[in-house]
Amino acid sequence: MLIRTFTLLALSLLLTNGLFAQTEITIDDGDLQENTTYNWTSDNTYVLDGLVYLESGGILNIEAGTVIKANGNPSNGDNTSALIITRNAQIFAEGTADAPIIFTAGDDDVTDPFDFIIDDAGEWGGLIILGDATIARTGGETGIEGIDAAESRARYGGNDDDDNSGVLRYVSIRHGGTALTSNNEINGLTLGGVGSGTEIDYVEVFANFDDGIEFFGGTVDVKHAAVAFCGDDGFDYDFGYRGRGQYWFSLQGVTTTGTGRAGEHDGASPDGEPPFAQPIIYNATYIGIGENASVSTGDAADGNPFAILLRDNAGGFYNNSIFADFNGAAIAVEDRDDTNDGDAFARLQNGDLAFNDNFFFAFGDGATAGDLFIAVDDNEEIVSGSSAIVASTFTANNNLIADPNLQELADREMLDPRPNPFGPTASGAPAPTDNFFDAVPYYGAFVPGNGSENPSWLAGWSAIDEYGEIFNTVSVGAVEKAGYLLDSPVPNPAREFTTVMIELPTAARVDMIVFDMMGRPVQRVLTNENLLAGEQQIRIDTDFLAAGNYFVMLRAEGASLVQKLIVGE
Repeated sequence: MLIRTFTLLALSLLLTNGLFAQTEITIDDGDLQENTTYNWTSDNTYVLDGLVYLESGGILNIEAGTVIKANGNPSNGDNTSALIITRNAQIFAEGTADAPIIFTAGDDDVTDPFDFIIDDAGEWGGLIILGDATIARTGGETGIEGIDAAESRARYGGNDDDDNSGVLRYVSIRHGGTALTSNNEINGLTLGGVGSGTEIDYVEVFANFDDGIEFFGGTVDVKHAAVAFCGDDGFDYDFGYRGRGQYWFSLQGVTTTGTGRAGEHDGASPDGEPPFAQPIIYNATYIGIGENASVSTGDAADGNPFAILLRDNAGGFYNNSIFADFNGAAIAVEDRDDTNDGDAFARLQNGDLAFNDNFFFAFGDGATAGDLFIAVDDNEEIVSGSSAIVASTFTANNNLIADPNLQELADREMLDPRPNPFGPTASGAPAPTDNFFDAVPYYGAFVPGNGSENPSWLAGWSAIDEYGEIFNTVSVGAVEKAGYLLDSPVPNPAREFTTVMIELPTAARVDMIVFDMMGRPVQRVLTNENLLAGEQQIRIDTDFLAAGNYFVMLRAEGASLVQKLIVGE
C-alpha cells in the first residue's frame, strides 16, 4: 500500500546542495536534572540513549525544526529509549508548519523518505508526559504504563486539574512503541494525568507499534491530532480522562505489526473509581482499513471488529464527526449485565455517553443502526436486548448512516478524507456551545476542499503527508523561495497537458524537470533556459506519461521549488 514518495521539502533538500551538517548530541538519563532549564536547538540532532527523565522543576525548550532521535539499543542496558517529562517538569516543543519538531528512530534519515516505511514500528519508545491532574485510580496516583513500577519518577496523578506540563505544537512522533516486555509497550504519545494548563495542538503519531495517543486521566485539551498506521489503537483513553478534543484524525492500515481500533475508551480503574472518563470531542475523522479488508497480524488477527469500543464505565461525547471504511461494526458499548453500574452501557443510559450528529459509512457488518451500534459483554459478544437500546439511542441523536462524500475514500493510495465542498458534510454541523471549540460548519477533521483548494492541516509538516499516504491529490498552492514562485499545475489531475505559472524576481537561467515517484527525471521541460523577470506560463505535455503521481521542480540560482502533479487515465 505504501508509496514511498518525496515530499516537497524532502525532494528539494535531496536535489539541491543538501542540509547543513548537524552535530549529534547524546542525551542520557542524568543529563536533564531537576530545577534546571535546557535549550535544544535546530542546528543539533539530539539522540536519546535509554530512558531519559526531565526531572521535577526542569524545563526543556525545543526550537522549531529540531530533530530528536532515539537509540533502539541503548548503551546503558535499558530496553529502549524514550523521553519522560515527569510531574512538575515542563516541555516547550514549539514547532511550526514549516519547521516541525520530529521525534524518531536513531536510524531514520528524515531527509530520505526511502529508508523507513509504515512497517518500521517499535524502533524506540516514545514521548511520555506526566502531570498532577486528577486520575481515576485508588489513592489518586500510579505509575505510567510501559515503565518499571518501581521507578518513582514515573508516577503521575494528583489534584491540580489546571496543571501545566508545557506546550506541544507541530510535533511529529514516528516509528516508536517498543515493547519493554511482553504486552508492555510504550505509546507514541502518552499523557498521564496531564492538566488543562498544557497546550497540545498539531501533533502526530506515525507508525507506532502500540497505541498512537493514550490519555491516562487528566484534563488536557488537544486540537489537530493525527494517528496513522499504528499496531494497536489510534486514540485510547482511560483512568477518568476529561479533556476536550477537536480535529482528531485516525487512519488505520494493514501493516506487519497489525492494526487496532480507531478508539479504545475505558472509564476508570477500578470501574467505580471516580471520576469516570468523559471527554468531549468534536470534528473527528476516523478511517478504517477498508470495508472489505481482512488482516491476520497483530491485534486485528482475532477480528478486532469495532471502530470504537467503550467499556469499564467510560463516558464521553463525539460530535460532528465522520467514521468510515471499517471492516466490522461502528460502536460497541460494554454491558456486563451485572449488579453494579460500572460499565459504559450504564453511562449511555444516564446520558454521560453520547454520539451526536455524526456520519457513519462503509462498514463491513452492514448498513443499519442495528448492525453498527451494538452492546457487548466483557467477552465482546453481542448482547441483543441492550444492542437495540444502543441503536435506538444513536438514531435518536441524529447519527446518520450515509455517505459523507469525502474527496477520495475507496482508493487507499489516493486517500483524501476532506469533505467534498458540495457534499452533505461540508456544511450544516451544529455549533458547539463551549468556546474552546471552533464553531465550524463542516463535519470531520478537515476543511472541505477540491484539488489545491483548502489543503489539509497535515500538509507540509507531517509524516502522513511526507510519506504520500494521503492527500496525494492536494497541492499546497503556490510555493515561493528567494523571490521565485511556482504555482500549482492546472489542470491537476492532467491528461494531455497541464500549465504552471512561474514568477522570477529577475532574469535568470532556470531548469524545469518532472520527476516520477522514485525521484527519477522523466521529462525536462526547460534546460538552462534564460527567462525574463515576472510571470510566465509554462506548458507541460503529459500525454506520454503513465497515469500516476509526479513532481514538477523549478530550479534556479538560489532556489529550488516543487509542486505535485497527477496524471490521470
